[in-house]
Parts: sequence; C-alpha cells; structure tokens
Amino acid sequence: MSAPTPLLSIRDLAIEFATPAGPVTAVRGVDLDLAPGRTVAVVGESGSGKSTMAAAINGLLAANGRIARGSILFEGRDLAQATPAELRAVRGRGIGLVPQDPMSNLNPIQRVGRQIAEALSVHGLMRGAAAWSRAVELLDMVGIPDPGRRAKQYPHELSGGMRQRVLIAMGLACRPRLLIADEPTSALDVTVQKVILDEMAALTAEMGTAVILITHDLALAAERADEALVMFRGDMVERGRAAEVMRSPRAEYTRRLIAAAPTLASRRLVGDAVPAAAADPRPRRDRVLAELVGVRKEYPGRRSLFGREPAFAAVEDMTLEIPRGETVAVVGESGSGKSTTAKLLLRIEDATAGDIVFDGRAVTRLKGRALFDFRRRVQPVFQNPYGSLDARWTVGASIEEPLRIHGLGDAVSRRTKVLDALDAVALPREMLKRLPAELSGGQRQRVAIARALVLEPELVVLDEAVSALDVIVQAQVLELLADLQARLGLSYLFISHDLAVVRQIAHHVHVMRRGRVVESGAPEKIFTSPETDYARELIAAIPGAAPRAAPPAPEQPALRRA
Repeated sequence: MSAPTPLLSIRDLAIEFATPAGPVTAVRGVDLDLAPGRTVAVVGESGSGKSTMAAAINGLLAANGRIARGSILFEGRDLAQATPAELRAVRGRGIGLVPQDPMSNLNPIQRVGRQIAEALSVHGLMRGAAAWSRAVELLDMVGIPDPGRRAKQYPHELSGGMRQRVLIAMGLACRPRLLIADEPTSALDVTVQKVILDEMAALTAEMGTAVILITHDLALAAERADEALVMFRGDMVERGRAAEVMRSPRAEYTRRLIAAAPTLASRRLVGDAVPAAAADPRPRRDRVLAELVGVRKEYPGRRSLFGREPAFAAVEDMTLEIPRGETVAVVGESGSGKSTTAKLLLRIEDATAGDIVFDGRAVTRLKGRALFDFRRRVQPVFQNPYGSLDARWTVGASIEEPLRIHGLGDAVSRRTKVLDALDAVALPREMLKRLPAELSGGQRQRVAIARALVLEPELVVLDEAVSALDVIVQAQVLELLADLQARLGLSYLFISHDLAVVRQIAHHVHVMRRGRVVESGAPEKIFTSPETDYARELIAAIPGAAPRAAPPAPEQPALRRA
C-alpha cells in the first residue's frame, strides 16, 4: 500500500535573519512530509526554531527574515516562492493558525465575537447574523462559559486562558486543511486543554485536516501526535513516530528533554510544610507572612441598550494563608479566579470586601509611600511574557529598573546584580543589550523572572510564570525558585494550571472553581486522594498517562543530522 500524497512537503528549509552583525541562520536543513489527517508535533526548547519554521510556512516571517534555501510545497504549490497575494489567499481557509500570544494577536478595541465573525466573512463563508451566530458556537466549542455574553466582550475583559481559546476558535473557524497550532494550550488548564485537543482531533478525522502542533509539552506530543520532530538550535535532531520518540529517544538532546519533563511521579523540589503546632493544621500566627481573609472581588456589569448586566464576582470568600518560606499554589481552570487572586494580593486590584494582611499589617487600603514600600517586598511575575516587558528597553535596562525605582545601589552595584540575575535564570550575559523583540517567548519570561528576583523580595507572586518555558529551562527555573526559597526564606504564591509542576514546587494547594476554593490541602493529599469531583477531573485530564498508538507513518527523507 503506497503512502498518501503529502499535503505539506518541506525540503532542505533554511531561514536567515538579517542583523547588524550579519545574517543569522535560525533554521537549517529541515525536511518534513505531512499527509492529510495526520498530526506532527514539533518539540524543542525556546529559540530552537519551532515557531520560525511555522512562520515560514504561513509566509509570516519578520521583516528581517527570509527563506534562504529550500521549498515548502502545500497542495503542490511552493509557498517559498508565493507572492504576498497568493499567501493571503491560502491563509485562513487553506492554512489556519493558532498563534502563541493572545494579546498580540487580538484587536484590543474590537469585541472577540466580531473578530471571529470577521475571519468567516473575509473568506466569504458567512456574513452578518450567521457569522455572529457561528462565532458564538465556536466560543462554546472551545469551552468558554456563557459564550453569548463573552462574545460581546473585549480581550482585556477575558482571562489569559480565555483569550487563548478565542484564538483557537479563530484558527478553526474556516475549517482549514492544515492547522498550525503554536503552543495552543500552554495557557489552558488540563480539562479545557483536553476539550480543545479533542475538538482538533475531531476536525482532523472529519475533514482530513493536517495539524502541526508546536509544543514544549512532551507528554502532550506523545499522546496527541502521530509523529514528532525534535529541534535544537535550528537543526532537526530527531524525527519518528511520536510515542516511539518519547519512549525510546535516539538523540541525546531528546533524552534530556524527556528527563526534564515534569510528571506526577517527578521528584519534589521542596520538603514538606513546617508542621503546625499540636493538632491545628493552620500555621502559627508568627509564621504567616501574607493572608487573604474572606476576600471578594466583584466587577460591575456592562451597560448595554437593554440596561446594565448583573455584577460578576470573580473571587468569592477567598481565604488563604502564605507561611514564611513556603509555597502556596492556586490551581483551577481558566477564569476560575486564580489571576484575580494574584492581583488582589499585589494590590493591583482593590478587593470589594474582606481583608488582605501582610506581615501582620492590613494592606487592603494602603496608599502612597506605604503602598510603594509594600510593593518593594512583594514582586510579581506575570503570565504574559510579551506584555510584561517594555519593547523599547533592553534586557539590562528592564532588569535594572526596579533597583533604580527603589533607589538601591549605584550604577556599578546595580550592573552586578543584573548580571547575577541573568546567570540565575540561565540567560547568556551578551543578552544584556538585546530588545524583547529579539527574544523568544521563553527567553522573555526568564527576563521577567530575573526582574522580579533582582529586588530580593520576601514574597513573589508567580502567575503562570513557567507555562511559557520549555521543559529544560522550566526545570532550571523551578530548581532556582526552590534554591532561592531555601537560601533566602522566600515565600511564593504560585498560580498554575500545570498540576505536575505544582506537585513539585508547592507546600500547600488550593483548588479554585468559579471564584471559590473547592478543595485545599498538601500536594500529596490533593494528588493521591482528591475529595472533590472537580479535583479528580483535573488530575484525570493530565496528558501522558496513556499515549495513543500511532498509525504507520509515511516514509520520510533521511535526517541530515543525528
């Protein structure tokens, strides 16, 4: 039986970027055949060339990038030689895209439903009320609750995970023949991730759609892809059936990736929580650094032609304590109130009711100098590495800024601290003069972490701080966080949808759903004996428990590099 004709065929692809120092090769010698209805996972560390290869397929390389060599045949047409008009005709209906960063790819002044409807109308599929109705259906399909109301909202009114789901809905809207999904679920909790990937699999089966899944989640690649392509510093170092590559890797780099990937059986990086006195499970009052007591955050309803919508409680009756030198994790689905909890503790948002206490002092209503001093002691690392750094500032200036704002040290000592921070998050010192646009998403997030740690705060609020990192760098950052905690007595509020990571790093876990804590306890208790159906659903949805068997793969050209 002959192999099916490839929908996409890439040969000897090389991509260069022009820089002041001369051309830099970001991808070299990539070969790939992808047949209809099949999924290939492209894995590798941040900066390995995964997203650059995808951008070349879609004709979306940066202005200083070019295809230096090779061909990209899509349905027999070489996209490497296509005109801009020809590429525009292919995008959307022929090749769908789910990009990595929702805030850079959604129009901030247009309602999300209108943006999805526009994708349908631009390609002549639907218009007007029919397009709007389909947009609402797509939002429902990707797991957004109350899709009719959410369709009328703007991107800033949605959580990061919800914005990512909007991008997925847009990518699937025109039912493309090839879907490029660039880290499509990195911002999503495991239950919604499963819904999304199940829908992508259904589309593949129904329409014969091929999928390029770019991910740093190796368990996800093994479970969801037919084939895996492993990239390292622009080279393709391994390729084969996904389950086989993850089970019996040939390349040393692939073995390192797999060894670094967190699972529910991974070694814990922290010890157990300090035992409470007597039978009281709560920490002693002198050990509590920060706490939220009965906190509620309510947002007023939007005005419309039909009056004001009901108020929405993003957080309801939130009570948690963060002991000194320990990590408290908050997990739950996107939109559950995790990030709002972080903003309340940081005093970025004001609580509607309840109290926020830090080091024995109520900070709920601090203002002026007192609030400024409080923020020196509590530092954030946010979810979005693209929005947390000033695009006009170099890496060095961004990391140094908190030191200058708080008047710490002179120019020489500040530079030393900046260099130490770069070392701590495994970034080369020559990156000091680069701009954020010159960094990958994972590299930007490491800069954001370095920026938070440079002040040596007492409490760091980490909102999905490692979700954008490849597994090797993620493991380094988690080890770093655990080491800093042990040496400096740091406390962390660790917000994440990655339960395997939470089990490694947390002393206490709170599970949130729809604004409320539904279960709390030590990690071992939560992950081995969950009390609520919702916690059991979260754990059951973790990918990698049972990688699916891949059908026979079509013959691939031989690798150039081992």
